[in-house]
Amino acid sequence: MAKVLDDAANTIFVGGGGADYATAQNMLLKYANRHGLIAGATGTGKTVTLQTLAESLSLAGVPVFLSDVKGDLAGLSQPGGDNPKLAEPFQRRAGQIGVDLDYQAFPVTFWDVWGEKGHPVRTTPAEMGPLLLSRLLELTDAQEGVMNIAFRVADEEGLALLDLKDLQSMLVWVGQNAGDLSLKYGNVSAASVGAIQRALLVLENQGGKNLFGEPALELADLMRTDGSGRGMINILASDRLMQSPRLYATFLLWLLSELFEQLPEVGDPDRPRMAFFFDEAHLLFDDAPKALVDKVEQVARLIRSKGVSVWFISQNPADIPEDILGQLGNRVQHALRAFTAKDQKALRMAAENYRPNPEFDTADAIQQVGTGEAVTSLLENKGVPGVVQRTLIRPPYSRLGPVTDAERGAVMTASAMGAKYQQVLDRESAMEILTKRAEDAARQTAQAEEKAKADDALFDLSRDEYKSARRYEPRKEAKPKRSSRSDTIVETFGKSLARQLGTKSGQALVRGVLGSLFRGR
Repeated sequence: MAKVLDDAANTIFVGGGGADYATAQNMLLKYANRHGLIAGATGTGKTVTLQTLAESLSLAGVPVFLSDVKGDLAGLSQPGGDNPKLAEPFQRRAGQIGVDLDYQAFPVTFWDVWGEKGHPVRTTPAEMGPLLLSRLLELTDAQEGVMNIAFRVADEEGLALLDLKDLQSMLVWVGQNAGDLSLKYGNVSAASVGAIQRALLVLENQGGKNLFGEPALELADLMRTDGSGRGMINILASDRLMQSPRLYATFLLWLLSELFEQLPEVGDPDRPRMAFFFDEAHLLFDDAPKALVDKVEQVARLIRSKGVSVWFISQNPADIPEDILGQLGNRVQHALRAFTAKDQKALRMAAENYRPNPEFDTADAIQQVGTGEAVTSLLENKGVPGVVQRTLIRPPYSRLGPVTDAERGAVMTASAMGAKYQQVLDRESAMEILTKRAEDAARQTAQAEEKAKADDALFDLSRDEYKSARRYEPRKEAKPKRSSRSDTIVETFGKSLARQLGTKSGQALVRGVLGSLFRGR
């Protein structure tokens, strides 16, 4: 019987190939980080393939991250064999391909943006950056420029953008100081600031308030192994997240970008450090600007040197841009249906991406394979694409299907991630700092105005006392008229006091007004 994980050969068993499905189709772990593709129409077995690959990589000690779009993949946390409808077909398939069904549960950590079906998973606007946020908010070029200015000023002023409140407060400040910022960074229009604020409000209503905050997810918590050396399988509950497709795609792209930015170069490892499965990958590229597609291509091309294996799962290979599709060396193609001329063209293009097998026509095979069967091409020695084979995919060892609330709760309770991420942190950041600056400026302005009023009142009182003293001063004999340049001591003192008080009042007001403006900056 075939072994799913062959440590001596450093391979994992994908399924049985050939006319009788007795020829083992193995994936070399050394080339698993050359990325992969799982494609096929709905109901052809993509989920089973994803689940079996995740199991095999976990057994090889490779941590896995995947999104559970339909809720089926949560069954990885429970042993299989408990569904009588699947037990007999899986046993028959296992016999055909020559493998033992070793039913077992796998180490799983559940994650959820809403914190309901898994531990809360968060990031900060600062970590996501203006490019991905602009993509998430569907901003125009002008609005993206304003977003970049907001991030630049926040960085220069030491204003941490940790949640949506911080970003919203920062944009308010940018709008209030648009004139000064426009001179330094370029035009900042009130219309662009308003459009971004409205987009942030929509994002907040879609769940963005839950996504942004602290404690932010640490990549090290995704790259763990259990006590027996099996890689942790991190499952993101995405059934609700998929209701906001742009949020779903942007979050997964951010996570992939973080892996690329933070992980060190490891050269050409004997097995991946982590495997990343991007389900419903077409959402990443639908209406995506060229700058974003270029970024994904760069990440896909270079992240393999960081030891990360990326798998794109989609209904049709045509959903993936050519430059990125060319980076996917390991391919599992389930059935495609060709009902229209467009479908037939896509089918021919999919078949042309495989190294031909003289025993059958690839395009025909892609149409004819049944559920659980696929056309595969896996990298061989020296990274050469293998000849295309019809392959019967190995049945999963874990449960194929959802879990109960009690089972999910037991897994979450046993995880150490709950204590780390459950409680929300709200430390001093941009909103608090800007609010304090505004309050200080308002208080100083009010104090300056009060002082000005007091100075004016003192001036009026001194003038009245002076007049009163002159009124009751005893009449004296006339003296020779003095020069116009010579005043009495009282007159000189009164004029000097009036000038001095008038000047202080003006200075206080000026300090109050200008201080409120410049302290806001």
